[in-house]
Amino acid sequence: MQAKADGQGVVLRPHTKTHKCVKIARQQIDLGARGITVAKVGEAEIYVAAGLDDVRLAYTVVGQEKHERLMALMDGARISFCVDTPEGARAASEYYAAHGRRAEVLIEVDSAYGRCGVRWDQPDSLAFARYVNSLPGLRLTGILTHHGTSYNGPHEDETKEAALRRYSAEERDRMLAFAGRLAELPGIERSSFEISIGSTPSMRHFENRTVDGFSITEIRPGNYVFHDLTQVGLESADLKDCALTVLATVISKHRDPDGQERLFLDAGKKVLTSDGAYDHSGYGCLLYSARLMEPLPHAQITGLSEEHGWVKIKGGATLNVGDRVRLVPNHACVVVNTQDRLFVVDGEKVVDTWTVDAQGRVR
Repeated sequence: MQAKADGQGVVLRPHTKTHKCVKIARQQIDLGARGITVAKVGEAEIYVAAGLDDVRLAYTVVGQEKHERLMALMDGARISFCVDTPEGARAASEYYAAHGRRAEVLIEVDSAYGRCGVRWDQPDSLAFARYVNSLPGLRLTGILTHHGTSYNGPHEDETKEAALRRYSAEERDRMLAFAGRLAELPGIERSSFEISIGSTPSMRHFENRTVDGFSITEIRPGNYVFHDLTQVGLESADLKDCALTVLATVISKHRDPDGQERLFLDAGKKVLTSDGAYDHSGYGCLLYSARLMEPLPHAQITGLSEEHGWVKIKGGATLNVGDRVRLVPNHACVVVNTQDRLFVVDGEKVVDTWTVDAQGRVR
């Protein structure tokens, strides 16, 4: 991903919600990333305390208590965050202006996902940008989006590769079009105005371009650091690219009345999460060989309860109670937040242990 960023002339600012690990964030910085992305103030506090000095919250920050915590970080790091409503922007401006500060903000843009952000194509979005640009306690430095539609997969008449190319072009072109509309605002300089995009699927085929003097300046993928079954299903990664696995134990084995053998693992919703993965049935991929990343034939995690993973294996299982298995989860980011440690392995050998420093920092 760093090579992709370098080749397209953009900054890589990885989203650390995937790994929540200071050790991995430092590796990303050492490889050339310029700062990191977080979602929550609590995550920012962890990374700044660890010495990382350029942290962007790709999230709308609302509430005086959160602004108090962010301002406490600003003396030791460059901190920026998002606004997307007049109420939120006004409250942020009043707080920082009262303390003689100007906070660095980006306008969150809805480029199609329908989550937070002002619509890239609506007239009132320009009026909002003009309002933010006028506020005394804020300094508008750019615009930011998460093109979450890239996780929707292809339309009926296109391939997965074609879909990823389309999503990537949509994300880029809509943000450049919106930036062009902001060029009239006082103080907006094309050469320094930040345009931040990025999801792991849409980055696979990202190609930068310049429109009306504006180019994409920053990409913020997160999941790429591990990958998971969702990325495999979208064809933005192969199974062999998935670095994160869950080690589980077979705790029970029974046969249904219809003769189907069922296994139960000690990893349920609290570990694997109930998230589905695009184009994949079940809640993870059991591995026959973790070293070769080969799936266990005919095995499917068909259901989850809080503490149990329900597994069916057609034709019967060679696994027995007490056996340990590794599996690739559907959604790596959520899985990591349930754990306090990551074990670095070479085959079956544990070579290091890394702390999930920002585990549970969700506010």
